[in-house]
This record gives sequence, structure tokens and C-alpha cells, in this order.
Amino acid sequence: MTVHELRPAFEQYNYVFGGREAQLAIRPGDIVELSTEDCFGGRVTSPAQKPSEVCDFNELNPVTGPIHVEGAEPGDLLAVHFIDIRPSRGHAISAAFPFFGALTSTHETATLQDPLEERVWFYDLDLDRWTASFRARNSDYALELPLDPMHGVVGVAPAGGEVRLVVTPSKHGGNMDTPEARTGTTLYLPVNVPGALLAIGDGHARQGEGEVIGTGLECAMDSVVAVDLVKGGAPDWPRLEDDMHIMTTGSVRPLEDAYRISQKELVDWTSDLTGMDALDAYQLVSQLGLAPAANVCDPNYTMIAKLPKWALREAEAYGGVHRRLRAAAEEYRTAR
Repeated sequence: MTVHELRPAFEQYNYVFGGREAQLAIRPGDIVELSTEDCFGGRVTSPAQKPSEVCDFNELNPVTGPIHVEGAEPGDLLAVHFIDIRPSRGHAISAAFPFFGALTSTHETATLQDPLEERVWFYDLDLDRWTASFRARNSDYALELPLDPMHGVVGVAPAGGEVRLVVTPSKHGGNMDTPEARTGTTLYLPVNVPGALLAIGDGHARQGEGEVIGTGLECAMDSVVAVDLVKGGAPDWPRLEDDMHIMTTGSVRPLEDAYRISQKELVDWTSDLTGMDALDAYQLVSQLGLAPAANVCDPNYTMIAKLPKWALREAEAYGGVHRRLRAAAEEYRTAR
């Protein structure tokens, strides 16, 4: 087992996918211990600060990487297994912004209503009890929330030499903001350029489905991932797998097209794994599938489609790479 460490200085963070030199080179099967900064770059340090006053909005969601994966070529599939995702500070931050979020006017959906106020919530994190403390800003309402850490931004370089801001999710991954990208999940990404150029950021201590207000519990993370490669296995869109489900994604606007892409991808994957034709797979997905929203606030919306793995009988995706990475994760934990 080869374990690498990647802990960038502030000036080494990136804000795009593509067009950047790799900060680390690894081989398939290696493990990477990495640190990530919160979506505000650590600049917001109290509830009294407004992100608009201390942040450059062209530098949101800094990512760690890129990471060059030896042997990765266009058409391959990169498997990224989340061994551990753990907040590295004792607080997380969420915020409401004018013209951002699912329940307000935006620059693309213009109305005459007043913009929302910019408001910041600080959450104290108790890593022993694994909770976050919600406190209303304008009343005495308070509640303990269970932590469910995830990475909102995970992706590879886009195809065709394109450079994409990290805030926009698409076929290369990016800012999908799905709570499914948690510890124990394997994310599958299509490789578009030699080396794949994987980058990770935007840690959330937890986030509801849809990220309705536009921010999760944004926090810096110490994370561990195992990375593997499936030659020639690239799907059209990112996929995920945990112990209970296979999952597919779609990231576009409008939301119904993101839904259609994710569902079509799940039908195709189900057909491939079971040997059924497309219409039989369509019928099965229609009766057993789940459809959680990942985000409904980013430049592209992201939908997830899920199917329980028991419906696949004994079929394993990509030759059992998720199972093998789970075993590698256990080996890593035992060694530590």
C-alpha cells in the first residue's frame, strides 16, 4: 500500500478544472491523505463577517490538486473511494446570499422582488459527539444536527482542453454537491485527458438534498481517498456506488433534463449489469429507483438516480472495484 500526502499552501489551491499542472503523481491503487479549505478559502471567521466583504467571488470553492494518475487515458474510468472525510476545524459556516439559492431571484431568473439579505450562520462542530450546533440568528431556536461529511466538488479535467470553473458541475464531475459523496462511497469519473487530473474540495459537514439555500455546512476537511483505474470503462456521466446502491448523475439546466439524464444513465447501467434489454431495465428502475436532488442552485443543477444493489442479484459494477477499494480502506485503517 502506497500512501501519499497532499496539503497545499493557500496559494496552491486551484479554482478551475483543466489547464493546471499536477501537484502530485500517483499510481492506480494508491491512497492519498489530503487537506481541503472551505468554500470561502477560510476568509470568513465570524458570523459578523459577510462573505461578499472578505471573499473574491471568482475564488470560491478552492480545490486540492490536480492529481495525476499514472496510466489514465481518455476513455478510462477513474474510481475515487472516500475512506475518510473529517472536519479539520471546530466550526462550519453556512450563508444566504442575494441572488443565489433555489428560493430567490437570481441573475438568470429575474423578478422584481427584493434580494435576500446576506446572512451567515456559524455551526460549532463537536467531533467527539459527531454533531453540529444550529442556532437561529433571530430567535432562541437551537438544534443539534448529526454530522454527515461529504465533498461537494470532485472532478477531473474536462475534455477538449477546456478549462471550467469549479462551481459548474458537468460530465467531468465538479460542483455536483451530492451528499452521496460521503465516506464509504466510490465515485466513478470518466477520464478525458492523460493522467485524469483529479481535484477535490468544497467539504460540507452535512448538507440537505438540493442544497436549497446554496450552501451546506461549509468547512475545511482532512480526507483520505483511494484511487483506482478501470481501463476503457468510462461512462458518459459520473456515477457512484456504495454498499447499498448504484447511482448515476446528470448536471444541466433545466432540472427536468438533469433528472432525465440521471434516470437514463441508471437504466443503461442496470441493463448492462443484469443483461436485460433497455425496456425491461426501464421498468425495473421505474419501480425501485430513488431520485434525490443533489443541488438546485449551481450554474448547472445536479440530480441523482439510485437503485438498490439487491435488485442486481450477484452482478458487480466494474469487476468489483468498489468492493476491492472498501477492502483497501479497511487495510489502511488497520495500519493506522
